[in-house]
Formats: sequence, C-alpha cells, structure tokens
Amino acid sequence: MELFHTLFDWYMANLNYLTVALLMAIESTFMPLPSEVVVPFAAYKAAQGDLNVFLVVIFGTVGALTGSLINYFLSKYLGRPLVYKFAESKIGRVFLLSREKIQHAEDYFVRNGKSSTFIGRLVPGIRHLISIPAGLAKMNLRDFILFTFMGAGIWNIILAIIGYYLYEIREQIFPYLGHILLALGAVFVIYLIIKAKKNGKKKQ
Repeated sequence: MELFHTLFDWYMANLNYLTVALLMAIESTFMPLPSEVVVPFAAYKAAQGDLNVFLVVIFGTVGALTGSLINYFLSKYLGRPLVYKFAESKIGRVFLLSREKIQHAEDYFVRNGKSSTFIGRLVPGIRHLISIPAGLAKMNLRDFILFTFMGAGIWNIILAIIGYYLYEIREQIFPYLGHILLALGAVFVIYLIIKAKKNGKKKQ
C-alpha cells in the first residue's frame, strides 16, 4: 500500500497539461491506456486549484485527436492487410489487439458511417480503435477531425465532471480512496492479463 501511495503521489505531482495531452494521445492509439485514469485525476487537481479544468478538457481533447490521427494515417497508408497482420502479431497481442477487435470496429464504422467517429468515442471497446477503420476507408480528413474532436471533447467533459465531483465528496470517501484506487488498479491489471491470455490462446 505504501508503494502504491508513493506511485500515486508521483503520478499526481507530474500530472499537468502536457502530460494529460500526451497520455490522452497514447490512449487514442492502439495502446491499452484508459482515459479514466487521466482526465478525472487531472480534473481533481483542477478542483484543488492546481490546474484549470477547462484547459484540462482542451488539452485532453487535443491529445485524443492527436492519437486518433496517428491511427488514422497509419491505417490509411499501411492498408487493411498490414493493419490486420499487425493486430494478429505478437506485438499486437501485447497491446491487446486482435483481428476480432479491428473487425468489430470496422463493422461499427460501416454501420454508422462517418458519424461513428463521433459516437464511437463514447463507446467502450470502440473508442480508441474507431479511427482505424476511418483511415482504412480514407474518410475525409476534415470530417474526421471535426467528429473526433467533438466526440472526444464530450467524453472528456464527462470524465472531468466525475473528477471534480470526487473532489467535492473527498471527505466522505477519503479514508477509503486509497483502497478504492488500489482495487481499481488491480482489476485493470487482471483484465489486461486475462485479455492477453485469451488472445494468446486464440492464436494457438
């Protein structure tokens, strides 16, 4: 528990506008970094007066758009065969990718058209991958940027409100906050391990 508190204090101390943008850019690529561990905590710091919550949302959204553009351009220029080959590779499995996940995102994009880059930003399991089928389909870049920025912005506003609210009720939950965060972190690590094992079994 002491180690967790040390790491948590270090994380919070280094959470600023640039790190929020960087982490959200990573979250919007194919790497398994949930936005739920970025924006709410930055908003919590904003509620303390260390950051500005509006800038947290803006930098988080710009970061998300940047990561989405990376996926978009990689998919657009690499093409479908290489994207699926990467998803099925050992490196792809490390990032919890699979042919099924890419296909699911692509099917979602086909069903909903360009608006899926807006709606998909609010859908778990689709949010960080929806830019891949957009790139494969060579979606108009202006539309992609607009819909992605809007969808990511709304999602970040929701997360920022949650972080702000946690600060407001901190006195009620503070005695248990460390245990709650530790439990959530443990659940996320277990989830990553289980998903990695499942992807490994599918390839055997």
